[in-house]
Amino acid sequence: MSLNIAVMISGSGSNLQSIIDAIEKNSLKSEIKIVISNTKNAYGLVRAEKHGIKSRYLSKNNYNSPREYEEELLEILNNKKIDLIVLAGYLGIVPGEIIKHYKNKIINIHPSLIPSFCGKGFYGLTVHEKVLEYGVKVTGATTHFVDEGVDTGPIIMQEPFKIEDEITAEELQKEVLKIEHKILVETLGLIENKKLEINGRRVLIRR
Repeated sequence: MSLNIAVMISGSGSNLQSIIDAIEKNSLKSEIKIVISNTKNAYGLVRAEKHGIKSRYLSKNNYNSPREYEEELLEILNNKKIDLIVLAGYLGIVPGEIIKHYKNKIINIHPSLIPSFCGKGFYGLTVHEKVLEYGVKVTGATTHFVDEGVDTGPIIMQEPFKIEDEITAEELQKEVLKIEHKILVETLGLIENKKLEINGRRVLIRR
């Protein structure tokens, strides 16, 4: 099943690129209808342009009220007939009305094994610094559905990474990013093929 996807970003857009590459290789059947960034100079917008994908810079700071921003975002998504929203390194908070309107149709990628090292303030290099500070032996990445909390929605996929003693936070970030790219594309494939079933907090994968 082909999906109309909106990808929301804040930075370089490497996870966006992994989706673009998978679509261009026909590993995914879906189409990215729009890329939305809440950062004006995000490199992810350049990636979209290079591949002929429409994009928008949309920041709630440019609106008179949260409601005005919410209505504009919803209008864009409706106009593009979006089936699925992918948060790919998006550092903003998705408005509650959008979450309600797209219930179980918004997914996020996070660079740790949720529920560890997630929630408010856990993004970017900070996640990996905290992982090393705590001294855990395994980290990884998680895809999950988005609900009203921060990194609290039902988990779809997780893949671990064993931590070596001498690794730096920057090196760890690069290794986990490879996992992010992999499981994000795999998650989209499962959704395309209607392989997921949500049962409470559990997401069952029908192979």
